[in-house]
Amino acid sequence: MVSQKITCIILLVLSTVAILACLIADFEAWIVYAVAIFGIPTWVLSLGLLTMAKPKPEDEEERVKEPFTGY
Repeated sequence: MVSQKITCIILLVLSTVAILACLIADFEAWIVYAVAIFGIPTWVLSLGLLTMAKPKPEDEEERVKEPFTGY
């Protein structure tokens, strides 16, 4: 779990730097497109994985038994 968190943080930082670099600098069009296609979804995915809800210790067993209760 710790290695996943570290990987997500690294991906979040790298994609943030790439997005900001494309906004500030004047790169070739293909670089900007590559960042738009790969960098933005990577940023959203890594942020989502970092902020994903973690169960409380007392609710952890209940989530395993019945992971989804809403319809």
